[in-house]
Amino acid sequence: MTILTERHADLLSDYRFGDSFFFRSPGHTLLARGTAATVPTCNSGHPAETLARRVRETLAEARAAGQPRPIVVGALPFDTTTPARLTVPATVHWTGPTWTQDPPDEPPVAFGAVRHTPSPETYKRSVADALDRMEEGTLEKVVLARAFDLDDVTRADVPAMLHRLAHGNPAGYVFAVDLLRGRTLLGASPELLVQRTGGLVTANPLAGSAPRHPDPDTDARAGEALLSSEKDLYEHSMVVDAVAAGLRQFCGDLKVPRKPSLSRTPTMWHLSTRIQGRLLDADVASIHLAGALHPTPAVCGTPQELARSAIQQLEPFNRGFYSGAVGWTDSSGDGEWAIALRCAEVAPHEIRAYAGAGIVTGSDPEAELAETTAKFRTFLRALGIDKDL
Repeated sequence: MTILTERHADLLSDYRFGDSFFFRSPGHTLLARGTAATVPTCNSGHPAETLARRVRETLAEARAAGQPRPIVVGALPFDTTTPARLTVPATVHWTGPTWTQDPPDEPPVAFGAVRHTPSPETYKRSVADALDRMEEGTLEKVVLARAFDLDDVTRADVPAMLHRLAHGNPAGYVFAVDLLRGRTLLGASPELLVQRTGGLVTANPLAGSAPRHPDPDTDARAGEALLSSEKDLYEHSMVVDAVAAGLRQFCGDLKVPRKPSLSRTPTMWHLSTRIQGRLLDADVASIHLAGALHPTPAVCGTPQELARSAIQQLEPFNRGFYSGAVGWTDSSGDGEWAIALRCAEVAPHEIRAYAGAGIVTGSDPEAELAETTAKFRTFLRALGIDKDL
């Protein structure tokens, strides 16, 4: 059953760990509970058409079972060996963009040890290795991630972390996805993968980043430097070209700005390009578009298969849902999907947070390490930690 709530209802306070899906975009907030149906197991290795067909069939079965306006919510993985987590919830509540009160002062987590995977020095060596591959072959870009783990966690207040993410990132795509077995994907992404509203399709790729600075003048100079950085503009153009090419098979009248603009979060500057087009086929759903575009060079690299191979060889972990996609789609095909960035997988006794950086010719290992450190700050603030780990 789908429930439309008051426009200013505080759905954030109604989130419950383990039985809820939460998604807040700049346009609205969605809170779903329970599971009426599960989309049959599939992963990001399946063609986009297969993913879209399974979602369409599951929605049709839900309507036949008595749900008048079912939707599918959940997450797509980055790694092709990880099954997607997509469900038809039992209840869905919608409201407009939510405001949040100040979160409690008490840190929402208590933990013992911190581990970096890989270590900072090993990460820098991996960046150097990637740069060597670019000099020797046809690899143009690869996104390399690292993680930090909080071990011996004795308290993990997931609703409080979500509250902090929403409060600290008012323009972000804030999400919480139950991954089963006591794990939840939490995050506040700055990047829209794709949105479909009627016949209008929107994507907003981000690539090229710089840390924010507490001094306003220094911060402004950092943003302007990013906007004129040859290396970052090159990285950004690769992502925009790939997303535009992916959308052209589905859209006419595609509008792609010639130059990027600056986008900011509380911790980072990003180069941003907003792409819009009109669907050629009204039957193409948002989940189909998401599956066709994912993974973009913003989270993988280019050429895609060479970048995937480099990631598998240089990253010492399975990304799972990090740098995948989180969102929803309905029976009409409308929906929106954000890239799962600035996020962590949270379990009762451990937390793993992720951050990555795009490596292209001209990248510097020390600078890329600093960029990932700055990107970690979004989730560190959600944990109530005000220093870099």
